[in-house]
Amino acid sequence: MTDNTKKTAEAASEPSWDELRPQLVKLVLELGPLVVFFIANARADIFVATAWFMGAMVVSLALSWAILKKVAVMPLVTGVVVLIFGGLTLWLQDDTFIKMKPTITNLLFGGTLLAGLAFGQSLLRYVFGDVYKLQPRGWFLLTLRWGLFFFLLAALNEIVWRGFSTDLWVAFKVWGIMPLTIVFSLAQMPLLNRYAPPSEPKHVPPVVVES
Repeated sequence: MTDNTKKTAEAASEPSWDELRPQLVKLVLELGPLVVFFIANARADIFVATAWFMGAMVVSLALSWAILKKVAVMPLVTGVVVLIFGGLTLWLQDDTFIKMKPTITNLLFGGTLLAGLAFGQSLLRYVFGDVYKLQPRGWFLLTLRWGLFFFLLAALNEIVWRGFSTDLWVAFKVWGIMPLTIVFSLAQMPLLNRYAPPSEPKHVPPVVVES
């Protein structure tokens, strides 16, 4: 194989901008409401932060539709749960609801993915199937890992909000869960490449940020 052929093959194996751009836009839109939540809580309190969080989620979903021409299932479900639990938090003036929201959302995501596997369906394939091309075993393992990871996030949220202050919980939600999720997503790169068809380029791992 000549040097030019090798360079061409290596370039073809790298993720393209067409694959990178939607992932980067999606990540920014999902992180935005979390940053707004953190800043509002630092400047005011959890109730003001919850109101801003709800508004930021609506804006994020609208921008996702405007820029990407679609709204992914997980951010949409998260947005609905944020509006429900955020509304209860403001109405009843009880921050327990917004603190339990990540637990409920992660249990919902994790339970749905694992239940799908129990019935022989890798549901993550329906979420990312238009972006990633994987062999059936790859979809099974990726779905299993994300399902278990969502349960881990639910457990961590329960430990932190029940055992520590509100300010620490907000900080952990933004600066703890977010990096942990990104690291976990990047750790799936070997699996994505191992089970991708030989002709497929290297994949950018999916990042699912629970807002």
